[in-house]
Amino acid sequence: MEQCVDSSRQWEQALHARLLAGDEAALAELYDQFAPMVYGMAVRITGDRSAAEDITQEVFVYAWERPGSYDFARGRLRTWLATIAHHRAVDCVRGAVARQRRAVAEVVHEQQLVPDVEEAAVAAAVAKCVRAAVDRLPDAQRTAILLAYFEGKTFRQVADILGIPEGTAKSRLRLGLRRLADQLEADGVIATKPG
Repeated sequence: MEQCVDSSRQWEQALHARLLAGDEAALAELYDQFAPMVYGMAVRITGDRSAAEDITQEVFVYAWERPGSYDFARGRLRTWLATIAHHRAVDCVRGAVARQRRAVAEVVHEQQLVPDVEEAAVAAAVAKCVRAAVDRLPDAQRTAILLAYFEGKTFRQVADILGIPEGTAKSRLRLGLRRLADQLEADGVIATKPG
């Protein structure tokens, strides 16, 4: 058995030396000996025969282009090729997962960008009705509503800007909102209050 292992190591050393010398027949021999193992590992990891074929090709191209990256003292040729195959297959799976995530994110983003035409039309019509209803409010209430709801001011800020007591600002906002609701209900923009 020991003699078998020694002859296998000698064969690998000789094959590696031929690869380093650029012997194409050595690459063919390497491929014939180890391609089934590399392909099998790639299929197990990726679950994709086509990807496994690509990975197998990449492994042997790498072995051909960089035979000096193999260190005989660190392990067998089989182990070196299996390690390369494993890394490539894992990279392939990670890449597929990343591509799938990007595709899902793009679809979600596109769905968010493409508004529902009906929804957009309804929103535009409601906005137009609200603007018209606001325009019909008495000046004092309209100004308070515009400051509070369209400029984002608090009732205290509305009072300061208008130079009125806070209680008056609150009353104008409350009355203005009530009139708006009544007007929008009368226009059919909001549903009739129950009861």
